[in-house]
Amino acid sequence: MKRTFAGVLLVVLGVSLLVARPATAHGAFMQPGSRTFLCWEDGLTPTGEISPKNPACSAAVAQSGVNSLYNWFAVLRSDGAGRTRGFVPDGRLCSGGNPNYTGFDLPSADWPLTHLTSGANVDFHYNKWAAHPGSFSLYVTKDGYDPTQPLNWDDMESNPFLVVDRPPSTGPTGSVDGYYYWSGNLPSGKTGRHVIYSVWTRSDSTETFYGCSDVVFDGGNGEVAGVGQTGDPGSTPCQATFAVTNSWSGGFQAEVTVHNPGAAPMNGWTVSWLTPSDQRIASVWNGTLTVSGDLATVRNADWNRTVAAGASTTFGLVADGPPTVPTPTCVSP
Repeated sequence: MKRTFAGVLLVVLGVSLLVARPATAHGAFMQPGSRTFLCWEDGLTPTGEISPKNPACSAAVAQSGVNSLYNWFAVLRSDGAGRTRGFVPDGRLCSGGNPNYTGFDLPSADWPLTHLTSGANVDFHYNKWAAHPGSFSLYVTKDGYDPTQPLNWDDMESNPFLVVDRPPSTGPTGSVDGYYYWSGNLPSGKTGRHVIYSVWTRSDSTETFYGCSDVVFDGGNGEVAGVGQTGDPGSTPCQATFAVTNSWSGGFQAEVTVHNPGAAPMNGWTVSWLTPSDQRIASVWNGTLTVSGDLATVRNADWNRTVAAGASTTFGLVADGPPTVPTPTCVSP
């Protein structure tokens, strides 16, 4: 799946290293993004603090504290042993029953949302903040799921739609650049709002990770909505494409197109993507750049804030390092 998934985004979490407990295995879904991951992204500020704008994310932090986002990769039960129904209580699926993450169990229609196509073959990315062998089981909610009600086991399909054992990984641990990856088919015959529920079971200990990824099966290709927004996460579509327009030894120039596929004007936009460790953005025009660790974020200028229905605008950049073509995330309030 192309990473319009909230851009697998990560800051160099200097603060989190101070507040997080020592890592054993740690990780969470980045593609499709889990609630903790996308809410962490939603709360990023240029100063490195976390202040979520999305109302569901803000409510989660109000209940569970800001450390729940600094430690977005630690929704775990050390005694889980892969257990699900009968072990994790009803209404506590998204926290896995971990009392430090109960804010992410709160019912809401505002959780950041990934747009998908039912039955499609997609790429999954699961962060390996600390790597360990194990298996990943993915479940999905039954038809008629209501995000404004507590998520219970009776809301879930009984069997996982995908199980992957010891998938390959790439990149270093302790970074968003490091993740497990695999391809698989999404459940078929699904429409509307759903939750993809992930269970990562270590094979070398009883530690188990749990997570909720809010999705909508509407024909999307991984676009993420609800990050950087204060209203309905599915209300305003936004698309971004990245193209290298020139390159030379030690650098390149790129253009990013921001498109409004919706039927109403788009008032403001934010585009984010991950930069490799050997790349540095030197300048940006037609937008305002913020860089935090591996995360590059460009927000609209005053003059190109509004994009009419069906129209597009662009911004450009020059970067030092080898040319790459990421799949950026675009959000609009």
